[in-house]
Amino acid sequence: MASNNVLRVSRSLNSSSDRDGSRPPSFSRFARDSGEDDDYGSSDIDKESIDYLVQSPPIPDNQPLDPAISAKVGERYASNALFTGGRNSVTRARLMDNAIESEADRPQMAGAKGPSCAMSGCDSKAMSDERGGDLLPCACDFRICSECFTDAVKIGGGICPGCKEPYKPTDLEEMANDSVDRQPLLLPAPPAMPKRDRRLSIMKSLTTSQTGDWDHNRWLFETKGTYGYGNAIWPEEGTGDGGNGQQSVLSNKPWRPLTRKLKIPAAILSPYRLLIIIRMVFLGLFLAWRINHKNEDAIWLWGMSVVCEIWFAFSWLLDQLPKLCPVRRATDLAVLKEKFEIPTAKNPTGISDLPGIDVFVSTADPEKEPPLVTANTILSILAVDYPVEKLACYVSDDGGALLTFEAMAEAASFANLWVPFCRKHGIEPRNPESYFSLKKDPYKNKVRSDFVKDRRRVKREYDEYKVRINGLPDSIRQRSDAFNAREEIKAMKQQRELGGDDPVEPIKIPKATWMADCTHWPGTWVNSSPEHTRGDHAGIIQVMLKPPGQEPLLGNREEGKPLDFTDTDIRLPMLVYLSREKRPGYDHNKKAGAMNALVRASAIMSNGPFILNLDCDHYVYNSQAFREGMCFMMDRGGDRLCYVQFPQRFEGIDPSDRYANNNTVFFDINMRALDGLQGPFYVGTGCLFRRMAIYGFSPPRAKIRHGDYCSCCFPSKRKASDDISMSTLPNKFGNSSFLLDSIPVAELHGRPLADHPSVKYGREPGILTAPRQLLDAPTVAEAISVISCWYEDKTEWGQRVGWIYGSVTEDVLTGYRMHNRGWKSVYCVTKPDAFRGTAPINLTDRLHQVLRWATGSVEIFFSRNNAFLASPKIKILQRIAYLNVGIYPFTSIFLIVYCFLPALSLFTGQFIVQTLNVTFLTYLLMITSTLCLLAILEIKWSGISLEEWWRNEQFWMIGGTSAHFAAVLQGLLKVVAGIEISFTLTSKSAGDEEEEEFAELYLVKWTSLMIPPVTIMMVNLIAIAVGVSRTMYSAIPQWSKLVGGVFFSFWVLAHLYPFAKGLMGRRGRTPTIVYLWSGLLAIVISLLWIAIDPPSGQGGSQIGGSFTFP
Repeated sequence: MASNNVLRVSRSLNSSSDRDGSRPPSFSRFARDSGEDDDYGSSDIDKESIDYLVQSPPIPDNQPLDPAISAKVGERYASNALFTGGRNSVTRARLMDNAIESEADRPQMAGAKGPSCAMSGCDSKAMSDERGGDLLPCACDFRICSECFTDAVKIGGGICPGCKEPYKPTDLEEMANDSVDRQPLLLPAPPAMPKRDRRLSIMKSLTTSQTGDWDHNRWLFETKGTYGYGNAIWPEEGTGDGGNGQQSVLSNKPWRPLTRKLKIPAAILSPYRLLIIIRMVFLGLFLAWRINHKNEDAIWLWGMSVVCEIWFAFSWLLDQLPKLCPVRRATDLAVLKEKFEIPTAKNPTGISDLPGIDVFVSTADPEKEPPLVTANTILSILAVDYPVEKLACYVSDDGGALLTFEAMAEAASFANLWVPFCRKHGIEPRNPESYFSLKKDPYKNKVRSDFVKDRRRVKREYDEYKVRINGLPDSIRQRSDAFNAREEIKAMKQQRELGGDDPVEPIKIPKATWMADCTHWPGTWVNSSPEHTRGDHAGIIQVMLKPPGQEPLLGNREEGKPLDFTDTDIRLPMLVYLSREKRPGYDHNKKAGAMNALVRASAIMSNGPFILNLDCDHYVYNSQAFREGMCFMMDRGGDRLCYVQFPQRFEGIDPSDRYANNNTVFFDINMRALDGLQGPFYVGTGCLFRRMAIYGFSPPRAKIRHGDYCSCCFPSKRKASDDISMSTLPNKFGNSSFLLDSIPVAELHGRPLADHPSVKYGREPGILTAPRQLLDAPTVAEAISVISCWYEDKTEWGQRVGWIYGSVTEDVLTGYRMHNRGWKSVYCVTKPDAFRGTAPINLTDRLHQVLRWATGSVEIFFSRNNAFLASPKIKILQRIAYLNVGIYPFTSIFLIVYCFLPALSLFTGQFIVQTLNVTFLTYLLMITSTLCLLAILEIKWSGISLEEWWRNEQFWMIGGTSAHFAAVLQGLLKVVAGIEISFTLTSKSAGDEEEEEFAELYLVKWTSLMIPPVTIMMVNLIAIAVGVSRTMYSAIPQWSKLVGGVFFSFWVLAHLYPFAKGLMGRRGRTPTIVYLWSGLLAIVISLLWIAIDPPSGQGGSQIGGSFTFP
């Protein structure tokens, strides 16, 4: 199907033609549409279309220009074009002259302003280098754009349109040498090797005999020497298939690890483990005593309480057992720099040998996720302290909004000033909004004399940048209204000309959304129209910032430049805007589907062996964070790590953290404890992945364990080996040859450095120092095809490959699948924090967020991804942790019942036990004391505060009685009735300075999730009043039972106090519906109680009585 939609650049793979050098050049068909659109397709091409040379290797019979110049032309075209396409449509490449309306000097940005082409009738921009300087192919200095230059070479016989003289080969060679001087190759490529083979020369040595079967083990563990796409390096002459010679003997120098494990002090960990065992014993004895001592006066009350207590004990065990082995880890960035960026015999130039990282940023709705927040996140990524040429940032706009597109273009423009400023002065953090909002002294530790002047100028530029982004919605609306009005007037004129004097009927013109270059936006329109809605639009790719060169590009002091960036690298990482195709009738699988589209597109365009995903509101707070994560991946044994998870830290949280938004107990206790097992969960953002793990492969040296938990009851049907053949790869990954060919390259690039004999299956030092190939138009067109809505049909994407479908919490499910294959993960806690984001501080938004998480857990529990069915490769305690993920929402059923028990006890005058004897109180005291001691020790080894621990306990009650219970009901509806679950996207704050601080905290928005906790509070308050009045007016007061009931009612109310405080809002502005629901439920329960146990009518009873403790 892909061949019908996208015209692949034809390449002859005949080995004989490759050897004799007679292979015809590679061409792409471009359909010219008013000089703007180029279509990749065979069915819709106009008869007058012209063949343009995209990137032709040197051939003996036709060599019109130097390959370096041709590659530059192809890259320039690919970087300046907006690519669109999809199912049953031609892939178009529309040149973007004006990506945004603002004027700026941004030489690396696609669509950068510059001198225009001197050809008559052409208003495109002339060719330029990375600095923005003119690229002049002729000695007459005639400025010409890449398209006209290609026409002159291909059609005009190589004649310069300016001086009418043929282009001199010497001039082309000088231009090529200038570019080569800036980007030297370590080893020359064989001239007769085709481009496809140069990209992926490794593929030939990894197929066996005549069957063509894929030797996965050899590929995964024994590959040496050559690789191609991404960073090209070629075998030396006479070495056969590429570097398969013996590796030089390494010196016996001591091994210097990149990471180390910091153990918890035994003085804390040993008592902690002992207390867990002691509490388990007391829980067992207590439950046995409760079962054996029934309350015959209220057997129903006793039965409900015992069932709830047994479940609570089981739930506590599931949560506590994985905490037996907490660890801490530390990294050594100095050793990382020494190994990968210091000149050595293998790397004499000292060019970074670190692997590439593709950063994914996902957004879906610019109304709930403000474009300014997303744009500032992009700026923090572009400014990280990591080799610029090894970094690529991809923005996934799942809503296909022009507002997001133009905001990203504004961010790319401002990055030309912000990123060099951060590098020059060592700015931290590198999110401009956060940096300029810091309350500390910004001039502390700044030694450069021009810092004050630079900071003031950048602050002024940033304020203007914010005004432009915040004004984009109005700008887009006004622009679209003007163009739509023009189209209506034009259509009416045409109708009058055709209709003569006949009455003219009103013409309905689609209300299109227009771009700044006077063309229709191919994505979602503000006023929905067929093929332009959130669920129905074409795929879009725009290279906002083209891939940088290999060598540093130092700035200089020029007239008109805002700042002096002399001796500062002004290069920017690659930035790509992407919106996958959506069509009616296709399940797009929400965020998981968007992430898989990013995986495929990035594999074709940059193919970084590691992937970091961030939410649009999570920015890079520590510019060294990428290096810290890479320390784990590049350390000895790092090839068995599937991902490095960073903790989530939040800004804008109220000082008291009323609703436990920081989640410190989970991130600093549970996740550290899991790090001592098989690794922490994947929690959706701030995670550095190994691409091979995302592709669904097992780790190297994986051991198959037999006889593990549940292996006898649930035997695995999967084969012990993940070996696959070349014939099965398309069934797993799809039919894109570019994507399939990129897989072995990503595996080789992701290996640790083999700089010591103790490192097994590593890569040779120095092989990642070569520059990447230039991006060309056919490559971007192929990326368009893999983000089409049909591409995943009949493949394993979402099943075993990529982000896993089937749950709204695709993050936990994806991490579980990786651990299930035997991979390990680590938890990286940095100082300062690696990333920071925003969290909903409003009660309603917080409950909806927890509802989505709990719903995903219920979906996992009722699916084949239940931890009961895990493979033997997952450890027993890790299995228990994942089992707890699927079970914890069901605790809400028992929790709600248990919260009503004190009220029922006070209403009936009974209690859960016959009498409050010494045995019951002793058990209760011991269980409570051990819980408090465990909390103190957890606080000691985790570093959290007692207040944070208590807030977590309170919100556990709030969430358990509201969102978790609703999640269980939704999960059961999906399983039983097949009703799909929809969730509300969490709103992000734009950080408007005009708003009052923490204003959302006091905003009360009614939701049905509030009904259960409101009812529990009202019933317990009424029950306390009823119990006190009954006891006081009873002939024989039962003070001991009253004390027990009142104590447990206050225990419930104390946990729900933040919820009650949230309902009050500010100055008691509680919605009327809250009072109506509360009063109605209180009246119903009171009438029900009167009907069950009417007043006896006895009078003259003595009030009070004597209190006797049994």
